[in-house]
Amino acid sequence: MTTKRPTALSFVDAPTPETIPITPLVRDKLDAWLERASGSQRAWIASVGFRAERGQLCMLAGEDGSVARVLVGVRSIGDPWSYASLPVRLPERAYVIELDGDETLDPEAAGNIALGWGLGTYDFHRYKHAPRTFAALVWPESTDRARVTRVLEGVFLGRDLINTPASDMGPEQLAAAARVLAGRHGATVTVTIGDDLLAQNYPAVHAVGRASARAPRLVDLRWGDEGHPKLTLCGKGVCFDSGGLDIKNAGGMKLMKKDMGGAATILGLAHAIMDAELPVRLRVLIPCVENSVSGDAMRPLDVLSTRKGLTVEVGNTDAEGRLILCDALAEADREKPDLLIDMATLTGAARVALGPSLPALFCTDDEVAAALLAAGLDRHDPLWRMPLHRPYRAMLDSRVANINNVGNSRFGGAIVAALFLAEFVTASPRWIHIDTMGWNVDNKPGRPVGGEPMALRALFCMLERRYHR
Repeated sequence: MTTKRPTALSFVDAPTPETIPITPLVRDKLDAWLERASGSQRAWIASVGFRAERGQLCMLAGEDGSVARVLVGVRSIGDPWSYASLPVRLPERAYVIELDGDETLDPEAAGNIALGWGLGTYDFHRYKHAPRTFAALVWPESTDRARVTRVLEGVFLGRDLINTPASDMGPEQLAAAARVLAGRHGATVTVTIGDDLLAQNYPAVHAVGRASARAPRLVDLRWGDEGHPKLTLCGKGVCFDSGGLDIKNAGGMKLMKKDMGGAATILGLAHAIMDAELPVRLRVLIPCVENSVSGDAMRPLDVLSTRKGLTVEVGNTDAEGRLILCDALAEADREKPDLLIDMATLTGAARVALGPSLPALFCTDDEVAAALLAAGLDRHDPLWRMPLHRPYRAMLDSRVANINNVGNSRFGGAIVAALFLAEFVTASPRWIHIDTMGWNVDNKPGRPVGGEPMALRALFCMLERRYHR
């Protein structure tokens, strides 16, 4: 599986005489525009009830009866979601953004418009006969085309990986996607498979994945100059989660192809980082497993070894994501990177607290957390910070091991899970943990139902700012 080239069909370089202008209007600017319009245009706009509400369209005809201009209501000129429905709703022609009066597009707004348009062209068509087609947009002036393209490619890669069913996206295929990405960017990658995980001291990854006929593995991708600041990314790669012997019910298991959403997001983010050639020494660690039921499955109250040397009592086999991440984080922490980020579809508790579309952010550094939250707002990709409340660590106490993998209470599940991971990050000065849904539950413009690498755009923006040349 490769990163898509979304710009090939959704954008064109320059307008032609047949290109149709799109005029975006915020609601309080509509009256001023109407004052300059012709009488017939004002009558038509009134008759169709166009009020410049976000997402409203009004097509204006020329003298020959063909579409001569499109008015679109926007929340703000640079709001990407105001444009995301247009590639589907407009006739399949080429369009160009043409602001009202003397207004000009600044680079930030131009990039947001292009991004929103591009996100609206996503179509997962692997199992369909042909991809759908869309209206095209002339690249808005002053757009950083390379940046928009790499972000779109990263998002599309993440969506494709999550949307692919587990029958075609097991541990082997997820590792193969990392290899393809490494090949594109000249990165090196090693994959440790099956019982070699025990030989290389990744016992928790092995314990979770050993019950599946599809062997577990650990992906280790490296890229960049060794002299640059170390940036390490870890992603939960549970390609399907049955719950193990603490098996999920049918409803809880239905969407578990998305349980590798953290890994998919990390690979999409890694693409953007490498494509932008950020001055970092990048390392990506992805444990890839399937949490299955078999005679070799780990059992409740088993005690597992970990890479860090801590022993873990298995309070619940359905809390497997933190078990595979603890080995990856221990290895990442060994190098004391400048910044360590992990992403995981880790807890339902985070979704109960914040809903499905707002990832939970845990961070050991206030400045880094503030920078990421600000980037999320700037890129329309928000997160919400949650506390690493140390008193809750006692919920993870075990009488027979160093720690239990679940808390002894049903309260504070997202925090307790983060505190479990924190036991394996002791040397890194700055650690970000993001607990994400990885899935759009509602169909919204630019955000269709299905896999979603949430926080990818926010993370990339923060990293661009942190490691600017």
